[in-house]
Amino acid sequence: MFPLLSQGYFWAGVVISGLAIFSPVLHGAPIECAQDDRCTTLKSFFKKYGSPLHAKAAAFLEAADEHKLDWRLLPGIAMVETSGGKHGRPNNVFGWNSGRTGFKSVEAGIQYVAGRFAHSPIYRGRTALGILTAYNPARQQYPPKVIRFMQQLTPEPVQ
Repeated sequence: MFPLLSQGYFWAGVVISGLAIFSPVLHGAPIECAQDDRCTTLKSFFKKYGSPLHAKAAAFLEAADEHKLDWRLLPGIAMVETSGGKHGRPNNVFGWNSGRTGFKSVEAGIQYVAGRFAHSPIYRGRTALGILTAYNPARQQYPPKVIRFMQQLTPEPVQ
């Protein structure tokens, strides 16, 4: 087992058969879906696509708020990478590390990826568009695909 430190989170991980599995030990403040319109919007969005991630809407928002990310970014990536969690391997709904990294839970994967976007030198300080460009630099059409999903949540421009 090995620890990774990420802004108030202690990450524990193990490598099993070449697959790294990460899990956060601490969690942020919970979001009450009934009191946050974004949560209702996100649940409806995922349900529209038959995505099992509708049950994880609050986890997406908690991670985005905690790491100061556009709340639409992670759901948009999940839609492009795994059809909203329908095809993710070991709770990896983002295709993180080309799908080779597994997480103890979907929530652990959400927190881990949000933490990397906020604190890794590769992504830190970038806008959502900058993160998308760095996340998949080989495909020029990647950012527009994710942005289309993001703008279905709210039509605000993605910066």
